[in-house]
Parts: sequence; C-alpha cells; structure tokens
Amino acid sequence: MDVAILTFDGFNEIDTFLTFNILNRIKDSKFNVKITSPSKMITSMNGVSIEGQRDIDFANNADVVLFGSGVHTREIIKDKTFLSQLSLNADKQLIAGQCSGVLFMAELGLLNGLAVSTDLSSKQRLEEIGVEVLNQPFTATGNIATAGGCLSSQYMAAWVIANKLGNAAAEYAMGRVAPTGEQEKTVAHCLSVIEAFINT
Repeated sequence: MDVAILTFDGFNEIDTFLTFNILNRIKDSKFNVKITSPSKMITSMNGVSIEGQRDIDFANNADVVLFGSGVHTREIIKDKTFLSQLSLNADKQLIAGQCSGVLFMAELGLLNGLAVSTDLSSKQRLEEIGVEVLNQPFTATGNIATAGGCLSSQYMAAWVIANKLGNAAAEYAMGRVAPTGEQEKTVAHCLSVIEAFINT
C-alpha cells in the first residue's frame, strides 16, 4: 500500500515527520510510506535538510496522498507546470491535506465545494476563494480529508490507518506514540475526532 507524503522546500517538520512516524508504527501493515518531493533534497522551514525518497510521479499511483504544509506553499501553487504533474483521483485514492497543504487540494480542484479544516494563516486565503472553513481540527468526506494545526497530524495519520487497516490498528499506532500514563485518554480522544469520518 503506497503512501506519498508530499513534501516541499520550507516544509513543516511536524506535519511531515509525525505523520510519517505514526504510519510506520505498524510494521506488518504493508504500508510503503515515502517522503515524496519534486527535488532530491528539501529543506524545512527551520533549516533541516532531508533527501526525498520518491519523485512526484509516485503520488499519482499511490493508494494514499498526503499534503503537508510549508512556508512556500502559496508560491508553489502558482507553478502551473508543476501542478500539471499531479494527476490524483479521489475515487481511487485517499487524499488529505493539513494546514496550507489544503491550498494544494483547492488548486487541484479536489475539494468540490467541501468544507475544510485548516490553520488560521490559510483560513483567509481559502475563504477568499469561496471555501468554507470549519472551526475543528479534522474533517473528511469520503476519500477527501483536511486537518488544521500542526498536531492534527495525528488525526490524519489515524484516519488513514483506520480506513485502510481498521480501528484496532489505529488504536495500536496511537498508543505507541501517546505520552506515558496518558495512552488510554490520548487514543480515545484521537479516535473520537476521526470516528465519524471513517469509510465503512
């Protein structure tokens, strides 16, 4: 099961790495999670440079595509040549975006009138183009999901796991990263946020 975490220069480390880590907690899941980028080397908003694992074409055939946020998102979405390389299909793929990653989804025509969750800095831009922004950390309709706030990465990851592997797998993964002594409370809260949006 291929999972593309789309990651660009200026990326937010929490969005990318927290999602990547949680999805990889289930070692026998057959998840093939890859940092997917248009360039070989990418540098985060705080100067952390990493090597992309797969190129953009990987996302077009992936089972799951996740858009993280970053400080250069508004510039990148103006690059029509780059965007034309993305050919995503919400009928066949789970597609989710977090914070300014939702701007990619809007630009690619993936929202189709859906209300979204996002961060405060992206809210104004989305509302300017007619997208309804909800005051909640996570929402999904069918195979399209959006999340707002850096730590909403956990909801996005849990949603993917629950949809692909079931609630028990999502509970296990979240239990592995929850703070000591707070596992039960953390897992219960996380599942309560996504439970209404799990495809059955």
